[in-house]
Amino acid sequence: MKRLLLLIVFALSFIWSVAQNGERLQALKIAYITKRLDLSPEEAQKFWPIYNQYAEELKMTRKDAIRNNKSEIELDESLLNVRKKYSELFKQALSPQKIDVFFKSEKEFGNFVQKEMERRQLKNQRKLQENP
Repeated sequence: MKRLLLLIVFALSFIWSVAQNGERLQALKIAYITKRLDLSPEEAQKFWPIYNQYAEELKMTRKDAIRNNKSEIELDESLLNVRKKYSELFKQALSPQKIDVFFKSEKEFGNFVQKEMERRQLKNQRKLQENP
């Protein structure tokens, strides 16, 4: 019972921290992408409004996939279509090389966040096992 209570408390604190960290995570992502792209002020001024539309469309595509119970392959295809669409729109702000760096950087950041979350979960699981 004590262990279950600890697990519930941990889960709630994790959900609460993720909600708080969502804005912080987004700020870190923007900083990471800005640094990797080495954006000039002119590029940044053109790029970020397009990026914001892109991020919103990805979010809506994911929500739509959940709402319509799409398969993982259908979701991947939909996300790829959004990326293709925006790879053309990003040409208004960036060179083809920087567009490629952007998509690679976005993946790298996502992988980093995933690994960090897994590391933290493992660390917390070990704490729970050590203190039953």
